[in-house]
This record gives sequence, C-alpha cells and structure tokens, in this order.
Amino acid sequence: MYSGKLKEDILDKLFAAVLVLKDIDECYQFFEDLCTVAELKSLAQRLEVAKMLMENRTYGEITQCTGASTATISRVKRALNYGADGYKLVLDRLREDLS
Repeated sequence: MYSGKLKEDILDKLFAAVLVLKDIDECYQFFEDLCTVAELKSLAQRLEVAKMLMENRTYGEITQCTGASTATISRVKRALNYGADGYKLVLDRLREDLS
C-alpha cells in the first residue's frame, strides 16, 4: 500500500479514473481532455528515458533518441534510484507483457 508524501483524496480519484479506462483508445480520449499535448509528450518522454536508463544507455544516446535534456534525464535517474519504484514497476510489467 502506497503511503508516500503525495497521498491525498483528489489524487486517489484521478488514479481511480485512470484505472477504469479499458484500452489505449480510451486513454487517448481521457488524456487528450486532461492534459495539454506538451504535458503528454513530456510524460511519455520521461517513461522512455527511464526505460533507456534501465537499459544502461548513456545520456548522449538518450538525448539523441528522445530529445530529453540532461536535466530531465538526471531527474528521471534520481527517481529510479531514490523514488517510489513506479518506473520500475511499470517497465517490468510492460516487459513481461511483451514476453
């Protein structure tokens, strides 16, 4: 059970809304309404950066492939090393689904 510093009712409601989505098309519909294009692309970029960091790719490779700044890469790396393990959880599950 998550008990970190972000825990609050309004976020519980947001995450419950995400969990009722049934497929990628529904995700596109919901997130297009919820976020700006720039916000969505930033979230997707961070996930890709996390994946590449877990593959031990260099900052240069990551920047070239994703366009992410070194500040973004560092922030994601810090989350991988000291965060709530959310990136690892999702990326491990995605890898399992593709196996």
